[in-house]
Amino acid sequence: MENAINEILHATRGRILESDIVTGKNRELYVHLEEKDFETVINFLSEHNFELAGLFCAEDFDGHEGHMLFYAFEKKGNEWITIFTLPLRMKRAMSIALTYPSASWYQREITDGFGVTFAESFDERRLFLHETYPEDFHPLQKTFKNKEIKLDAETNPSLAYEFKKVSGEGVYEIPVGPVHAGIIEPGHFRFSVIGETIYNLEIRMFYKHRGIEKLAEGKTPAECVKIAESISGDETVANAVAYCTAVEKISGIEVPLRAEHLRTAYLEMERIYSLLGDLAGMCIDVAFPVGASPFFVLREEVLRQNKALTGSRFMKDTIAIGGLKKDAPKGTLDALQAFLDDLRDGLKDAVSDVLASTSTIDRFQTTGVVRKELIAPLHITGPIARASGTLTDTRIDHPYGLYDKIRPAPRIFEAGDVLARFETKASEVLDCARMIDEAVTGLRHGEILTKGDIKDGYAIAPIESARGQSMHWAYIKNGLIDRYKIRTASFCNWQAIEHAVIGNIVPDFPLINKSMNLSYAGTDL
Repeated sequence: MENAINEILHATRGRILESDIVTGKNRELYVHLEEKDFETVINFLSEHNFELAGLFCAEDFDGHEGHMLFYAFEKKGNEWITIFTLPLRMKRAMSIALTYPSASWYQREITDGFGVTFAESFDERRLFLHETYPEDFHPLQKTFKNKEIKLDAETNPSLAYEFKKVSGEGVYEIPVGPVHAGIIEPGHFRFSVIGETIYNLEIRMFYKHRGIEKLAEGKTPAECVKIAESISGDETVANAVAYCTAVEKISGIEVPLRAEHLRTAYLEMERIYSLLGDLAGMCIDVAFPVGASPFFVLREEVLRQNKALTGSRFMKDTIAIGGLKKDAPKGTLDALQAFLDDLRDGLKDAVSDVLASTSTIDRFQTTGVVRKELIAPLHITGPIARASGTLTDTRIDHPYGLYDKIRPAPRIFEAGDVLARFETKASEVLDCARMIDEAVTGLRHGEILTKGDIKDGYAIAPIESARGQSMHWAYIKNGLIDRYKIRTASFCNWQAIEHAVIGNIVPDFPLINKSMNLSYAGTDL
């Protein structure tokens, strides 16, 4: 951490004082930044391979009136550096999207939520506020109280969303969604194609914005655990653990060892059932249901194990601030370990059958390539990044819980296509089983919950969900949640699909989409 502090002090030529750098818990730095030093520090971080992991806004933060921006950067094996600027003048800031392309969605999100605008931004369209929302409506401001929103009966033409246009001989558009034939959530995909070949794709989400961050405002930290669980149904444990970790860091609450072991097992069980669903889905989308069936069977068995362990197939109402709400019933951990042996054997057979299918490999190979050079600029994480030759895993880069002791095996594939994502996810299921074994082998009985006093403060908690890195930041003021910011892996990873489909044919889009299995709900908070 000392190296990062010295580098920042050097980059600003002493204009930032050490007193402006706050050292948080668990390798966290907060840097108070004046406007005159902003561009210098941003360029320095970019040149030294710090990735933008989050950008968010808070109002009336820590005694400062007005809106304050937080720029969260990470470097593998290094600290999280959060730059927070002094209160904004005239609610306007400088865009960093030309240096960090992933900033564009964040900036548009902040403009919608708080009314803060960004100078020299290349995209100022609305993000989560669609055309029927009132023009001056900014629901994350303190002045807005949760209530029924009166939407405009007619769309204001000036607010109409303009999709990117690709012109040329033979180019036509195919709109898909936002309402789909299945039971999936809404999302709009606008293709520009010649024949069946895709030349451009633009996605538009946020049709079911739920106001989760506003909902947390003013609630007790304990009440917000259920909100964290509801961010995305199949990331219940990951989001609950990340949120509770942030609160535990703020309050100095130590989680009991038994609870840490069980949390690790539950996190990896959640990862397993999610990845098994992905493997099955890829087979379904190339009309290979026979290949998909074993994965579906194994996934169902994992969900039944979850039910036995926690009383919930998706392990809801299990994680608590300070540990766990309930212990695993007697005998369930032994049954789990016995099941893991069957899981390994069944998975190996199922994967072998898929890889032996030449027609399936023909559809998977070279399809939907995510190029390695896109990973850092878009902050793509999880299996998508690891399948494209980039070893990025929050459990390794910034260990939390027991992951400094029970470590994932570093696994990467280079091709970046659907086949690489299939192989990455299959190998990670086996690795998850190994880590669960380590977490529960010889686990002794003991306390599962530490009850501690909630303290005021703020902290960031990154976590590796099945889809990649999610980031939770909590700010507690007067014992209540004043600001809760969530950025799931899907928020960044959705942008990868716009690049992955280029040069592929339209019928391959469902397969490419399924191979990433991104969350609509986890994006549209």
